Amino acid sequence: MFWSIHNPTTKNRQGPDIGSQYRSMIAYHTPEQESISKKSKEDLEKSGKLNGRRIVTEIVPASTFYKAEEYHQKYYQKRGGGSRSCYI
Repeated sequence: MFWSIHNPTTKNRQGPDIGSQYRSMIAYHTPEQESISKKSKEDLEKSGKLNGRRIVTEIVPASTFYKAEEYHQKYYQKRGGGSRSCYI
């Protein structure tokens, strides 16, 4: 599901949003999660679905996570528009 709801081949960008805060990343907590994440990335790259584009999604150990400000929560529900997916 993760790979299908955004474009994992664009660095620091999702849809119209640009900047390092919009980078694609997976944060893992366990070695098992790390392994699953890396395998799913490898499988997608080998599948040919990305037409040879390289996945730039970072796979990193989880660290302190800060929830976005309230005005960012449920953004499309509050303002309308947009789509569920930023995949291009």
